Amino acid sequence: MKNTALTNKHISLGAKMVPFAGYNMPVQYEGINAEHAAVRNSVGVFDVSHMGEFILKGENALDLIQRVTSNDASKLYDGKVQYSCLPNENGGIVDDLLVYRIDELTYMLVVNASNIEKDWNWIQKFNTRGVEMHNISDKTSLLAIQGPKAAEALQSLTDVDLASMDYYNFVKGKFAGVDNVLISATGYTGAGGFEIYFDNEHADAIWNAIFEAGKPFNIKPIGLGARDTLRLEMGFCLYGNDIDDHTSPIEAGLGWITKFSKIFTNSEALLAQKEAGVARKLVGFEMIDRGIPRHDYEIVDGEGNVIGKVTSGTQSPSLQKAIGMGYIDKAFAKEGTEIFIHIRSQKILAKIVKFPFYK
Repeated sequence: MKNTALTNKHISLGAKMVPFAGYNMPVQYEGINAEHAAVRNSVGVFDVSHMGEFILKGENALDLIQRVTSNDASKLYDGKVQYSCLPNENGGIVDDLLVYRIDELTYMLVVNASNIEKDWNWIQKFNTRGVEMHNISDKTSLLAIQGPKAAEALQSLTDVDLASMDYYNFVKGKFAGVDNVLISATGYTGAGGFEIYFDNEHADAIWNAIFEAGKPFNIKPIGLGARDTLRLEMGFCLYGNDIDDHTSPIEAGLGWITKFSKIFTNSEALLAQKEAGVARKLVGFEMIDRGIPRHDYEIVDGEGNVIGKVTSGTQSPSLQKAIGMGYIDKAFAKEGTEIFIHIRSQKILAKIVKFPFYK
């Protein structure tokens, strides 16, 4: 199992460590609910250094990205980030990812930890025009500082005006005395904040500086457990749960990152699917009766017929109710429709709601 540059730090802070995507990762420190609340209301820090980073360079870098990703990367400018996915050839998704335009000839792709090797091999397969590719995952640390107080908590560590940074933009600059830190106004929580990328050798110093600067804001370390409840409250997809090799971006509600102004992997079939309409859709639902929906639980109608499957579910700490996501037959996908979740041989009442759950 791999460690991040901060694994020993988490252990010394008393984190409960678990194997995740081949890494030894902190799932919680003081408890998921307290950590979740810290991010929603103030500021918290996630070590997400298990994520993968690829650098693509050269005059054909954009061309390669355009051919393998669903979104239109030609719309990017220096300092702009884009959410996208890598469609496969059978209508599914290899991975979802972020595309960073560093400059006209240089891009960074940020991919999911469990898919680093798979994504690298997939992109390399289409690299027929000599794009220089570097996998910098193992030497790069990534911290997500998330919450409404994130900009205030971090401002003393950099000259970059954090409060004025637009969502999905980034700058490279000095941070906590370290040069060449990439500061990105992105995140996976819906609480605002930043993700910062830097070389592993600076991990301890940057972590310590962040917690010192954040003391007046009661900054806390946050584990992967709260990361999951936070993203689920926003209806953000998790690869391996809500999207995978067998779910199309159209079914998953990711039509907004699937641009048919260009040709990309399987774009013809996906366009046909968009035009014809899909048989099932990824929806959000909240429980009306008591019960927590879990991954792979069946969704049924009033007669008990299976009409779908839960992909993610939890007790929402912010809303104090159980929520979930799942694929369901299109006929039942309308907001307000009552459905049932099969929980331990019981039919538990739920209803379809719009994303995000937490507003």
